[in-house]
Amino acid sequence: MKTHTAAGTAADSPTVRTRTALLGAVGLLALSAPVSAEDTLSAGDTAWMITATALVLMMTIPGLALFYGGMVRSKNVLSVLMQCFAITGLASILWAVAGYSLTFTEGNAIIGGLDKLFLSGVTVDSLSGTIPETVFMTFQMTFAVITPALIVGAFAERMKFSAMLLFTALWLLVCYAPVAHWVWGGGWLSGWGVLDFAGGTVVHINAGIAGLAAAIVLGPRKGYPQTQMPPNNLGYTLIGASLLWVGWFGFNAGSELAADGVAGMAMAVTQLATAAAALAWMFCEWSSHGKPSVLGIASGAVAGLVAITPASGTAGPMGAIVIGAASGVVCFFASTRMKRAMGYDDSLDVFGIHAVGGIVGAILTGVFCAPALGGSGFGDGHAGIGSQVFAQFVGVAATLIYTFVASFVLLKIVDGFVGLRVAPEQEEEGLDIALHNERGYIL
Repeated sequence: MKTHTAAGTAADSPTVRTRTALLGAVGLLALSAPVSAEDTLSAGDTAWMITATALVLMMTIPGLALFYGGMVRSKNVLSVLMQCFAITGLASILWAVAGYSLTFTEGNAIIGGLDKLFLSGVTVDSLSGTIPETVFMTFQMTFAVITPALIVGAFAERMKFSAMLLFTALWLLVCYAPVAHWVWGGGWLSGWGVLDFAGGTVVHINAGIAGLAAAIVLGPRKGYPQTQMPPNNLGYTLIGASLLWVGWFGFNAGSELAADGVAGMAMAVTQLATAAAALAWMFCEWSSHGKPSVLGIASGAVAGLVAITPASGTAGPMGAIVIGAASGVVCFFASTRMKRAMGYDDSLDVFGIHAVGGIVGAILTGVFCAPALGGSGFGDGHAGIGSQVFAQFVGVAATLIYTFVASFVLLKIVDGFVGLRVAPEQEEEGLDIALHNERGYIL
């Protein structure tokens, strides 16, 4: 992701820009102060970024909500939809109050500063590069919304709603903001030249490893794995996956923060990687289980979207196809054989798809950014694949270790305050009735 320094001055106002244009028209442009392109509002960039922001918000509501909602049992469908919707509201407010400042203002190598608490200084006239800072802030807000919402899939059907809200609030400030600052806000991983264009590390590995911690701390659902727990509505899941696919163009191409050639290439490689991953998962499942499934091809598409995310600003088209195909195969086995072998109950495969897919994408970003392989070049301080892959590995390892430990501690703290898990009779009845006194289906 491009990083812009927010800077709003009187010279950015419409009145002064109009006056400058008039002076130029009469040959007096030399009398005005030179204006850097980076400090001038671009209507095209702004229009694209407003569109990209809406697309990324659509990924959570309704995209992720439907994707997850269709995979749980009918007695829990509303609980998952409610969790995604409530997180959208909670994370938005927390981002405005503190998250934006802790991520994108100057602080230290670990965390940002407090200069923009409560969006102090974010005004109509302030710019972030060529777009209004309000647009940049809101675009980043949608990333802060979807990341904790992804974790919902790991503890679906068994966490208290109150515990989910408290954990989300703490996790956003303790895990998401610091890791985003490390990579995008001028923190220590950016100093290592780690490449993460749109959030493979910040979003997907971060959420995926937190999901694994949640699955371990809460333990398996009642009856798992002996009891069959089929999805209640695969139509919802496929519609949700489709909305995620479309919204991801805002996620990846929007991370260029401009309407330019890099954004165009990010769009192209996102499409190719997703297509390759969907087909790879489908063929793996077809070969292993005898039939290709709707759930499988949808899961494969999401795995490809995850894997191309860190590479979307640096990989070329053929590299994207390789990244997508690799993620489809690896995530298929991680979500089936590895999960069964390790025995954890990651309800909707958050770890298997997001953490594992994010790892595959982050490491292969270090390979396919190479110009010799069609990429756009290495990160700062790196001149070869080996050096870049090592930096990518550092970014992956740091995120896995920090977020797993921090998430584990936060879950224990929340458990001590309000309790994490619903009562056994509530789990049996279903969270829709037990926690929300509503039913998803009246048949």
